[in-house]
Amino acid sequence: MNRRNLLGAAVALLATMGLAGCKEEAKATTAETSKPAQSFHWKMVTAWPKNYPGLGTAAERLAERVATMSNGRLSIKVYAAGELVPALEVFDAVSRGTAELGHGAAYYWKGKVPAAQFFTAVPFGLSASEMNAWLSKGDGQKLWDEAYAPYGVKPMVVGNTGMQMGGWYNKEINSLDDLKGLKIRMPGLGGEVLSRLGATTVNLPGGEVFTALETGAIDATDWVSPYNDLAFGLNKSAKYYYFPGWQEPQAVLELLVNQKALDSLPQDLRAILTEATLAANQDMMDDYVYHNATALVELKKQGTELKRFPDEVLAAMKQQSSAVLDELAGQSELNTRIWNSMKAFQEQVTPMHEVSEKELYNWR
Repeated sequence: MNRRNLLGAAVALLATMGLAGCKEEAKATTAETSKPAQSFHWKMVTAWPKNYPGLGTAAERLAERVATMSNGRLSIKVYAAGELVPALEVFDAVSRGTAELGHGAAYYWKGKVPAAQFFTAVPFGLSASEMNAWLSKGDGQKLWDEAYAPYGVKPMVVGNTGMQMGGWYNKEINSLDDLKGLKIRMPGLGGEVLSRLGATTVNLPGGEVFTALETGAIDATDWVSPYNDLAFGLNKSAKYYYFPGWQEPQAVLELLVNQKALDSLPQDLRAILTEATLAANQDMMDDYVYHNATALVELKKQGTELKRFPDEVLAAMKQQSSAVLDELAGQSELNTRIWNSMKAFQEQVTPMHEVSEKELYNWR
């Protein structure tokens, strides 16, 4: 066989081998894609009563959204407060793996994770849009992840109630003296502020608020805003409805995800869960803006008396808020970084809102 024929034979052999290799690769690819997609069945525990407007319903809608987007590959069974674990044990349940998901508010876990209080609401702090921006574009999410990482939990924003009301009171607040001895349900940093002004604060889950107020176990309570407060009938147990909601200028709702469970998901389902929480965040904000307006009208019809905190009281609350936040920041290096980052962003964003939203609201 001459040199030309040898070369031709070699080329033919290589081509044959290449075609065989392509066929084997195609077979492997076909076999891989023909495998049935893995399905996941998760539990979500919540801090809310079953189907409670705005909060409980948001958890149900999130589960439905994820099921639809994943074509049923990630199904989530929602448990209301007390059905699987008590409302204030949601974080522990997710950390332990009792449930893969939790739906609640970060300041409920302050006894376990003191830094968590920064990630629901800060008195006289960021608004809802500002908080979302700090979390998604600033350092907020990274710092939040760092705070929860030791517990095997990944936090995600899953909603926001917007600015809340100052709360329901069975007596008028005309001066600082009226706060002394007052027994009030108020969680988070706002509760610490009132404690320093002479009140006695307690942390109760939402499902216990109405009974505690009606029976006189507490003299006052914050809850959320007209939408939720009307649903609980708090106006039937207290006459005076105070504003502004200095203690919660906004309130982040969080989705707690067990980190091991999250790591077990394929990339597409992780992306679906992430995008579903972003959609749920906007959906909840819309829900509250719309229903608060109609609920406030109804509360007024039923005899609720709206009252504004006196300037003297608000000034004292603001002063004590600064002291409380500085002390919390001083408890750890992480807390210091969180508070410094949040303060810096508030200083950065405030001038823009002074000439935009605030000016418009004053004139319209």
